[in-house]
Parts: sequence; C-alpha cells; structure tokens
Amino acid sequence: MKQYLLSVHYVEGQEPPDAETMQRMFHQVDKLNNEMQAADALVFGGGLMTPDIATVVREENGQIVATDGPFPEAMEQLGGFWVIKCADDAAAREWAEKATRACLGPVESGRSRTMPTSERVRQRRAELAG
Repeated sequence: MKQYLLSVHYVEGQEPPDAETMQRMFHQVDKLNNEMQAADALVFGGGLMTPDIATVVREENGQIVATDGPFPEAMEQLGGFWVIKCADDAAAREWAEKATRACLGPVESGRSRTMPTSERVRQRRAELAG
C-alpha cells in the first residue's frame, strides 16, 4: 500500500460558506471519514485553522526564528488534509474526488515517498561506513 496526502485548499479572499453550507460540509466530511475508516484507507487527517494564525519556524544563521503568518505569500493555503493508504494513484484519485465533493473545494492528491525502515537505515549506514 502506498500513502497519499489529500490536501484541502483554503482560498484567501473567497467568500466563506454560509452556516447551512458549512454544516452540510461538516456532515459530508464526517461521512467521508467514516467511509475511509471502514475501507481501512485513513491513516489520519484534520482541518487547519485559517493561515493568518499560523507560525513559521526556521533556522537562520544558527538561530531559530519564528514569524507570524503563513509560509508562502499566496492566495491558496493548506486548509486541511488526509493521509490515506491505497493501492495506486487511481485509487487515491477516487478518494480525492470524494473529498472535493465533501469539502466543496479543491483537493490535491500527492503520493508520499517511501520512508526507509530502521533496518534499511542501519544497512545503508553500514554500507557507507565501509
């Protein structure tokens, strides 16, 4: 099984949904979460608060610096996400299609790189050591 990030985009300046639409979205997302859990596809996920309350932490000249606001200066920011597991890109796209309908907004699907297991890391270190 491969892992995918389904990212939900928040579009700055876009009119927020009315209360009724927001409740419908919450219901649809809850239904989708339950469907993902039943299919054993959901690893984890969540919604994010608006990007204006984000903090960016970086290292500059050996010092840690924290600044308010989102990292990119862009109209679209990450608004929420799911990490899912499924067989292939086509299956991930099917989940992304369901997610965009549930969220009433754009959802991007991206495949995760394979993380090395501890044993593979030890073997690689031994190879590099000689």
